[in-house]
Amino acid sequence: MAGDCVFCNIIRGRLPAVKLYEDRYVVVFLDIYPAAPGHALVVPKHHAERLEDLPETYRSKLLGAAARVAPAILEATGCEAYNVLINNGRPAGQEIMHVHLHIVPRRTDDGCVTLYCRRSKPGWEELKALGERIRTAMKAS
Repeated sequence: MAGDCVFCNIIRGRLPAVKLYEDRYVVVFLDIYPAAPGHALVVPKHHAERLEDLPETYRSKLLGAAARVAPAILEATGCEAYNVLINNGRPAGQEIMHVHLHIVPRRTDDGCVTLYCRRSKPGWEELKALGERIRTAMKAS
């Protein structure tokens, strides 16, 4: 764990948090700057900046904890749905450089805009070429 990491310090009990769930691999707590009431963070107990740096066991436990806690958040808040989001790297909006998953409860017409980026319509050949480059990169790593 990193000594100056906010999430590592929450895991160690050095900083307060309203915990919703905890096991040997993850801790889930309410976000102190929520996008909506019930907005929670699922944080692995292994310090890694990015999802791909996290050992496989922790990656699976991250999503498993989200699936366990999210329905309870909906029941407690009366929300209809939720977003699950990982901001992976600063350009993607990651502010705390310890990988974490957001559960954001949602209501119809709540004013919260989901991830919105300018979209394009690439041609089929462009998609196939990009797919080939990605598959090649996966083989190399």
